[in-house]
Amino acid sequence: MPYLDHAATAPVRPDVLRAMWPHLAGGPANPSSRHEPGRTAAAALAWAREQIAASLGARASDVILTAGGTEADNLAVKGIALAAPRGRRIVTSPTEHPAVLESCRALARLGGFAVELLPVDGAGRVHPDDVAAAVDADTTLVTIAVASSELGTVQPIAQIAAIARAGGVPMHTDAVQAAGALPLSMAELGVDAMSVAGHKVGAPTGAGALLARRSLPLEPLLHGGGQQDGRRSGTEDVAAAVGLAVALRLATDGLEDRAAALARRRGRVAAAVAERLPSTILVGDPVDRLPGHLSWLIPGVTSEAVLLRLDERGVQVSSGTACAAGEDEPAEALLACGIEPDLARTQVRASFGAETTDDDLDAFVDELAAALESLMPTV
Repeated sequence: MPYLDHAATAPVRPDVLRAMWPHLAGGPANPSSRHEPGRTAAAALAWAREQIAASLGARASDVILTAGGTEADNLAVKGIALAAPRGRRIVTSPTEHPAVLESCRALARLGGFAVELLPVDGAGRVHPDDVAAAVDADTTLVTIAVASSELGTVQPIAQIAAIARAGGVPMHTDAVQAAGALPLSMAELGVDAMSVAGHKVGAPTGAGALLARRSLPLEPLLHGGGQQDGRRSGTEDVAAAVGLAVALRLATDGLEDRAAALARRRGRVAAAVAERLPSTILVGDPVDRLPGHLSWLIPGVTSEAVLLRLDERGVQVSSGTACAAGEDEPAEALLACGIEPDLARTQVRASFGAETTDDDLDAFVDELAAALESLMPTV
């Protein structure tokens, strides 16, 4: 049964579960407590922060543990903006995850911030020249994701971050889709803040982190006991932190070779779909994209019809960002690329990882062809 929806949630790694279990079954332990169980929990948290930082080219003091990528994005966008280092204007793109876009809109609605959505090309790419033209003395924040879950296109983050830095503007990047798929280093990218989520890299849902430079002004979203240096109050989930740390370490070990192999397999699947189903339209950049990510528009059918037919055949794929499941509106990212709304509603996305077999991918192509033949007999 091919599971090709890793961009929504990747399978949990057994080694991650084994690392988490002692912290779930070992008895009560609050890392803020002074007794021995508390000290043990605090030591596990410190280890997790070191591992997360090492996997992503940051420092342990930069790591803020969160309940997932959505919270990390909200903390980055709202936290940086509300700390108000300067200006009341946010520069972003229409291909961002809803956690970023809706945070920007909340700031516009409740805080009087202006939000500038940069143009993107047909593949959904932001051009650095447009960033340079947008950054001015009133810019509070630039936030551009490494890659969109719907398009797969990889953005020139290092160039964009350099422009923001030259303008004295903090730069955040949502790396939720890219972590574990592409080599990532916060230091090498030159960003001030970066969001990641555990369930995209082999940890359970409910674990995430915002890596934010310790010197970056950041207004907390959660107030309370002052945990995590006051940047995110609340008793830390030690098991989740350990799971995220182990998942990131496993995902980054040997990443370059694994990503290259996935990209080759991605190319083979793309070629097979193009040959057998020439009416399909590949979305995003055909080459400079996440290595295990493919997305098509299929004129003449709806996403829902194709997904249901594939699910009946034992193949799990998606229509785009899982956070918008059940929505009938076309994806904002696709519209920004110049795709008409009716066509945007036909998107089908397949995303896979190293454990996905060639047989799984071949079965997907066969079943997609069969599904479309049943839905459109003339295909």
